[in-house]
Amino acid sequence: MSQLREAVLRKKERLIKKLLALGVYKKDDLHLYELTLSDIEKEYNKEIERKK
Repeated sequence: MSQLREAVLRKKERLIKKLLALGVYKKDDLHLYELTLSDIEKEYNKEIERKK
C-alpha cells in the first residue's frame, strides 16, 4: 500500500473516531467508513461549527 493511501486511511480513522465521540454515526444513509475523506472532513467541520 502506498504511503499516501496509508496517510489518507489514518486521517479518515482519526476523524471517524472524533465524529463518533460527537455522536455522529451516519451521514444520510451512509456509515462514516463509506464516505470519502473529503466528506468526512466536511461533516467533522460542520459538527465543530455546530458545537460552538
